[in-house]
Amino acid sequence: MTDQILRLVARHLPGYEIRTITGLGGGLDNIAYELNGEMVVRQRRDDDPASRSEATRREAALLAVVSELSPLPVPRPIFVDEDEGVLAYAKVPGLPLNLNPVPEPAQLAAPLGAFLNRLHTAPAERVAALVPRDAYSLEELREEAERDYRDIVPHIPVPSRRHVEDFLARTAPREPDTLTFCHNDLGSEHILVNAETSTITGVIDWSDAAIADPAHDLALIFRDLGPEIFDLTLAHYEGPFDVTAHERALFYARCALLEDIAYGLRTGGRQYSDAGLAHLDRTFS
Repeated sequence: MTDQILRLVARHLPGYEIRTITGLGGGLDNIAYELNGEMVVRQRRDDDPASRSEATRREAALLAVVSELSPLPVPRPIFVDEDEGVLAYAKVPGLPLNLNPVPEPAQLAAPLGAFLNRLHTAPAERVAALVPRDAYSLEELREEAERDYRDIVPHIPVPSRRHVEDFLARTAPREPDTLTFCHNDLGSEHILVNAETSTITGVIDWSDAAIADPAHDLALIFRDLGPEIFDLTLAHYEGPFDVTAHERALFYARCALLEDIAYGLRTGGRQYSDAGLAHLDRTFS
């Protein structure tokens, strides 16, 4: 795989000298490498050439649109090889917020609010052909959260179980009336920061972007940064956000927290399960 990456870089960037290449790992969809500490090259794992090519084309086109919309730095494509399923982009500076907490988290609220304003007010036609429409109903999410809870309940402190079980016993909120363009996975692991200055340096991983409920983007701020930063972000958010949107945001945050704990325990990604367990009481209180 590394030889293939080197060959593709030589083809698309003749004369570019590769001094270091570091494997970044990957998930089900991609495997990634960092070159010279300045470029990320990702290759899709899809074995079907047509599917791989189309997915790569769409992702590159989406990042081009996002780079125009976002007031925060995002990955910008350097080269795309649709046939090989490869996308290269300049490394976005900064470190993941989930592993690098900042001393003044309140300073993150204004840029997050401005970022979400731009995303959620973008004309849907600009991205409609590039991202899916979120098909999950809130009741389906509640049922999935219930399955996650059954898997993790031995790890949940006994005093906290009643709050989670009370939440799962309720009917899911009403479906949103309006869907917008969303990052759709705005967890703190995808927010890059300068931890010394408490500033956001970029937003990465747009693979789950969708036409979805804007309350979901805000919900992950609640889950990962807590109710105070959530409220401060809302103070800088100009989109409509009424009582029902607030209810949905809390609902999404709680479902996503249970999902994170289950994912961390299942895969050994302790940063997810440990953070989820640490934030359990504030999220379900």
